[in-house]
Amino acid sequence: MTIGDLWYNGYLLLLGQSTEMAEWQFYLAAIAAIFFITMLIPYLLGSINSAVVISRLLYRDDVRNHGSGNAGTTNMLRTYGKGAAGLTLLGDVLKTVIAVCFASFLLSAAIGGWIAALFCMLGHIFPIYYRFRGGKGVLCVATAIAILSPFAFLCAFLCFVIIVSMTKYVSLGSIFAGLTLPLFVNVENSVVPYGTVIEAIVAITMALIIIWCHRANIQRIRAGKESKLSFRSKKNEK
Repeated sequence: MTIGDLWYNGYLLLLGQSTEMAEWQFYLAAIAAIFFITMLIPYLLGSINSAVVISRLLYRDDVRNHGSGNAGTTNMLRTYGKGAAGLTLLGDVLKTVIAVCFASFLLSAAIGGWIAALFCMLGHIFPIYYRFRGGKGVLCVATAIAILSPFAFLCAFLCFVIIVSMTKYVSLGSIFAGLTLPLFVNVENSVVPYGTVIEAIVAITMALIIIWCHRANIQRIRAGKESKLSFRSKKNEK
């Protein structure tokens, strides 16, 4: 049993093929794994919000009380500066990598990895540790897609860079990247042998959640009140 076997097939499937488990026992184990590992654990990992942790530990503050009220990298950058934003980015990337890789080795990347990606995103947005008030989950999605669908990530990231470069609105770039994500995932699935329906469903769900999370940003953009990208923190400006 190699790492490649685990990534593409998952430990659970390999276990079922290599043992004499009764059919009902195998499917019972599969259901338990799906519900208790690929959903619950990534959600709990996603609920560890780096922005909240760092703002409390380093600044004795809560980033959700400033700016957009969002517990994410962009608001950390605007509120505390590049150092805090960098630490936030590192923490959110790390938790997503752990969740996706762990689930992928159990139920395969095409199934477990994508389910874990969605629930890690949900944990970031609705963290159980912080009264279900978190960030928008864009960085979690980007990290997961970079692991599971590199082509889709590169294309969506290119859209993000173009929009942000033209408008200076990070939120607008995130929205456009989210909108194009299902399309690019579908394109990649059409040329690789291991694409699944789950990937398409999760990609569409993620896109809808990203748009829903940015509904306030959309209203501010329409009203001309949305903050533009700046690398100076409000703390430094004071």
